Amino acid sequence: MGLFNYDYESAGPGIAKNAPQKKGLALFFDIFYREKWKIAGLNILFFIFFIPVILMLPAVYYIKPPYVCIGVLAVLFLIFTVNIGPALAGMTKVMRFFIIERHTFVMRDFFKGYKQNFKKASIIGVLDVLVAASAYAGYNVYPDLAQLYNSKIFYVPLILTFSIALVAVMMNYYIFLMMTATDLSLKNLIKNSFALAFVSLKQNIITTVMIVILGSIMVILLLYAVPLFMLVMPFFPAALMWFIACFNSYPVIQKYVIDPFYAEKGEINPEKADVFDEIDEETVFEDMGGKEKPIEKRAKGKGKHIS
Repeated sequence: MGLFNYDYESAGPGIAKNAPQKKGLALFFDIFYREKWKIAGLNILFFIFFIPVILMLPAVYYIKPPYVCIGVLAVLFLIFTVNIGPALAGMTKVMRFFIIERHTFVMRDFFKGYKQNFKKASIIGVLDVLVAASAYAGYNVYPDLAQLYNSKIFYVPLILTFSIALVAVMMNYYIFLMMTATDLSLKNLIKNSFALAFVSLKQNIITTVMIVILGSIMVILLLYAVPLFMLVMPFFPAALMWFIACFNSYPVIQKYVIDPFYAEKGEINPEKADVFDEIDEETVFEDMGGKEKPIEKRAKGKGKHIS
């Protein structure tokens, strides 16, 4: 056996149309194994949109006039802020195809999702950056104020700020998926994602913990193994984290948003429809997947070949 000695003359029993479908972790690892290289490629595409942030550090060191440096930093930050949302929408569009097990061309569908959702995604991206900046500012300001005035009351707005940031993170699990899967208005996207953040709170917390664990590993690599961090960062972390979020969250969207929409119309959600269900029961040919016997190899020998 092996790559170059594989037996192509034999055939297995095929795949039965009624074979049990994988669920949970089994399905997660099955999809991840099949799409791992596409996920890596998707991470590279997403990583490109972080270049403005990466360029901010050398800009501080090498651009000496303060007013020029501030201007360059502002432009780089603006480019990042406007584009990070659409880039996440593009990645989400491809991730959704992975999860519902539909064929996708990574680069084409990524930029298609980027362009189609640019306006809505840009607004969400700007809001996300503002929430992140507020949480970071609160982390740096409120503890100092509490120590300065010797009052724990300043921890109340800190907790409130972090709570809002956490809800915003959980809303992101849904808002980009709904953005790429439906034609809901921005108002309804925000409203539905806010509701789903609490409807599936337990699941959202599990997703967040998994992402935090992966993020913590990346921080450790950044602090203690910079070369390894620089090697891994362009290929997997962001896309893997987002794959986990999309895999855990999309069934919730199907249950509470997409399925009710088709049920109201008296139709079956096409994302869940089995192609075999569309075939008439009285067909001329029967699907024998899983029933046929393996094909035995033809004995090799000399003589004429009869066609």
